Amino acid sequence: MSGVALYASVQAPGLEALVGQHAPLVKRIAHHLMGRLPSSVQVEDLIQAGMVGLLEAARQYDHKQGASFETYAGIRIRGAMLDELRRYDWTPRSVHRKARDVAEAIRVIEARTGRDARDAEVAEYLGLTLSEYHQVLQDTVSCRMFSLDELLESGDTVLDECEDSAAPPVEALTQSGFAEALADAIAGLPERERLVISLYYEEELNLREIGEVLGVSESRVCQLQSQAMLRLRARMQDWLDIEQSAAARPKGRRKAVSKA
Repeated sequence: MSGVALYASVQAPGLEALVGQHAPLVKRIAHHLMGRLPSSVQVEDLIQAGMVGLLEAARQYDHKQGASFETYAGIRIRGAMLDELRRYDWTPRSVHRKARDVAEAIRVIEARTGRDARDAEVAEYLGLTLSEYHQVLQDTVSCRMFSLDELLESGDTVLDECEDSAAPPVEALTQSGFAEALADAIAGLPERERLVISLYYEEELNLREIGEVLGVSESRVCQLQSQAMLRLRARMQDWLDIEQSAAARPKGRRKAVSKA
């Protein structure tokens, strides 16, 4: 019996069976995430972190909340894996800086033109050639500065607030508004970028498989995915600023402000 299974069996009757039944979900999520991570990341580390997330999900799941256990566990598992990845940030600071520069360029260009920023326009704004700009996109693929996983699956906080019946109504409305704004931002992506996001996150295809569907190289899919993420960051910047400001406030103060 594994250490996780032993711990689960001690905690509550039937917990071990629930964890064992959903262990394949951990592996599936881990291999899905590995599709865009560098070779320095070991899938075994993700699986180990994911099993801890699954165990926590099994211990805390409440069917009265309405979500299926698989949905709830998937969020916890991804969250645990992302927490593990955040502990080992392999991305150079220069890559983070360039990613922020691209997002800002997209924001400025789209605010000025009222339409999707084009590759050539962003490259010109940044003083880069088109090939240099595409290389920046390639470099930022593994940059975790912004991703749908971190927005949708960072949900530990969201889940905790949903589970807390005393969560302030204003915060619940903010989370709902954020989700709606994100959905609108995704729907407003250029067609190819939206398709890449859909195939990757909904159909769970890897980058090579998406390239085969689109008839482009895997590196081009990486560029499209990276650009989609940065475009979403640019369009969601106001919401991200609100979330970061709220996260920086002490929890007690957040509740006091919400009640005011």
